[in-house]
Amino acid sequence: MQLSPHFSLAELTKSQAALRRGLDNTPGEREITNLRRLANAVLEPVRARFSVPFSPSSGYRSPALNRLVGSHDGSQHLTGEAADFELPGVSNVEVARWIAAALEYDQLILEFYEPDDPSSGWVHCSLKAGDNRRQTLTIGRAGVRLGLV
Repeated sequence: MQLSPHFSLAELTKSQAALRRGLDNTPGEREITNLRRLANAVLEPVRARFSVPFSPSSGYRSPALNRLVGSHDGSQHLTGEAADFELPGVSNVEVARWIAAALEYDQLILEFYEPDDPSSGWVHCSLKAGDNRRQTLTIGRAGVRLGLV
């Protein structure tokens, strides 16, 4: 099932960890609706802006998968409102800064980015149907800080 012109339900639910453990990672209708919103309002504009095809490393996570990967129970991956991604050949901080300036989002996190390695880490971006917080964080070895590096 296509969620948007360039993103499918299969790629936003794929998980090697779930496959290895035999976990069902099938979202419900509410989660699919949220994934569709995220794909169209965040992932497609990022792809268009940078002209780089990419596939998110994490989208929807079932409760069992979410526990397996060590994420917290309030993760927006559980509701299909979040995706983690990187764009080949584009600095993750550049992607995060563009999203912060150009798109609506609930939470934008630059995770484990190292300034001396532009391809390090990844971008986590979530989007809700309404009342988005526009919370921007950087998470790394030193902990959590508000804003982007």
